[in-house]
Amino acid sequence: MSDIINILPDSVANQIAAGEVVDRPASAVKELLENALDAGATKIQLIVKDAGRTLIQVIDNGCGMSDSDARLCFERHATSKIHKADDLFAIHTMGFRGEALASIAAIAQVEMKSKLHDSELGTHILIEGSDVKEQTPCACPNGTSIAVKNLFFNVPARRNFLKRDSIELSHIEEIFKRVALINYNTDYSLNSNGRLLYDLRAGNFAERISQIFGNSYRERLCPVDEQTDLANIRGYVSKPEFARKSRGEQYLFVNHRFIKHPALSAAIEKAYTDVIPDHYYPTYFIHIDIDPARIDINIHPTKTEVKFVDEHALFAILRAATKKAIGQFSLATELQFNPIEEVDFPPAPKGYIPTQPRVHYNPDYNPFESTRQSKPSSASASPRPAADPKWKSFFDLDTPATPAPSDTQTSLDMAVPTIPTLADSPSESSPCLQLAASHIVSVLPSGLLIVDQQAAHERILYERLMNQSKAPHAQQLLFPVNCQFSPADADIFNELIPELKGYGFEIGSIGQTTFVVSATPPDIKESELQTLFDQILVEYKGAMIQKFNDRTQCLCRSMSRQMAVKPGTILQQSEMQQIIADLFCCQTPSVSPSGKKTMAILSPDQLIK
Repeated sequence: MSDIINILPDSVANQIAAGEVVDRPASAVKELLENALDAGATKIQLIVKDAGRTLIQVIDNGCGMSDSDARLCFERHATSKIHKADDLFAIHTMGFRGEALASIAAIAQVEMKSKLHDSELGTHILIEGSDVKEQTPCACPNGTSIAVKNLFFNVPARRNFLKRDSIELSHIEEIFKRVALINYNTDYSLNSNGRLLYDLRAGNFAERISQIFGNSYRERLCPVDEQTDLANIRGYVSKPEFARKSRGEQYLFVNHRFIKHPALSAAIEKAYTDVIPDHYYPTYFIHIDIDPARIDINIHPTKTEVKFVDEHALFAILRAATKKAIGQFSLATELQFNPIEEVDFPPAPKGYIPTQPRVHYNPDYNPFESTRQSKPSSASASPRPAADPKWKSFFDLDTPATPAPSDTQTSLDMAVPTIPTLADSPSESSPCLQLAASHIVSVLPSGLLIVDQQAAHERILYERLMNQSKAPHAQQLLFPVNCQFSPADADIFNELIPELKGYGFEIGSIGQTTFVVSATPPDIKESELQTLFDQILVEYKGAMIQKFNDRTQCLCRSMSRQMAVKPGTILQQSEMQQIIADLFCCQTPSVSPSGKKTMAILSPDQLIK
């Protein structure tokens, strides 16, 4: 039998290795940005075309490379950061394996220009599919410029698995934000198809957060700062009132490297226990500075997963630091990016005697006496005047008290599932009762009807929005409302403006990231506009990943959820009857757009039991 085991050619081995390091354009962007940081760059430019399919170019003003280094850096396992195995436990740089450039060059056409600061000429290299086509001296600025063209040109199967440009660009922007957030002392810019998306200037951590996500984050965040022997923790967490229903901006860094660690993320979220409702999540930007010997970052090709020697201790420290930050700063008016000087009160002049404040009041005032009673006769004398009977209304047990809003809803699963029809709806004269300011109780011919007022109203509004044939009458705002988004979200919001106008919004723009709303549908409050648009963007970005979702359904679902009556709202008798009547006219009255049960019917037998 002949031998069947062969050594793979280098070109094939490089393509296999590239599949682990570079699975989409965003992976190549990550490796190139980290190399620029390791070169000591203070200014980095990222240029992409067609979401990285046609071009990915990174230009930096770092140290540059010599002729031999420029050629050698494209070989596998060629690195300047690791010399012996022990160096793996003292890593202070971003890249260290020496696989990134070799993997990128194996599946793309790469052009690089690099020049040392003390050299007169630089080096120009052209590589195509791991084959060096050209290496010549050239005149170029100090630093390095790498252009990756036609990614996956020789691996068409991998190129066919790429998603549409909007999704791939969103992944590139996410990688860009992860690198730029923690390296805030470096200038960054991102240009896509000739359009500038980000232009970030060096500053501090808080300023970089504001530059990327908008000035509205100034009042949403409170600082975290904890120094221990094990690790130093600093950054920002959101105040409890700004928690969101989705895991949005959650960034965890270790030694200036973005990581994903479920245990540490859980530590931050557990600090919000009993402070935010269930299924709500905080925003956080946390950096952990720890001895590299106590972590292992060499367990995943993308280096986003790490292991800690003292994971349990770090979990406790991080949770305690977050809890401390929430307790100290959650009631602060806003995050101070530029500290304000302390107020200095001048001392009182010599011989000054302070005046004691006095309280002025009417000693004859009686809050229970509305009118003066005539002086009683001796036969019917009373030790105190007759009180106005109106005071009894304050203690009348029949007067319904306004309960506090609660996110915990009474379950409707105790009833037998019933598919109600219009014939089962209660009559107009049937009285309604509001239970706990969250549920409506009425009488049906078949039993007792219990309706979740928020879920029912969501269903009504959702079908109304889906079935409308023309834009509703817009309600002009007395004072237009400004809504601000990050550059990435602003691009998506621009795509949604035509459809939002179809629902009664009038929206204009100021600059690239700020929009002005001058009119809204009648059921939307001005104070809820920013929250509404944020929720629409979150759901729409999720729908883009699942590309078969309908954009119209996504918008209608978000708007109906925001416009629906909330738990804790006291309803009038006519309002409760109208909700029930409209609900029974819906095509799917039994569930809300998100799948929550809207009503339950208790039969007489169930009531007797």
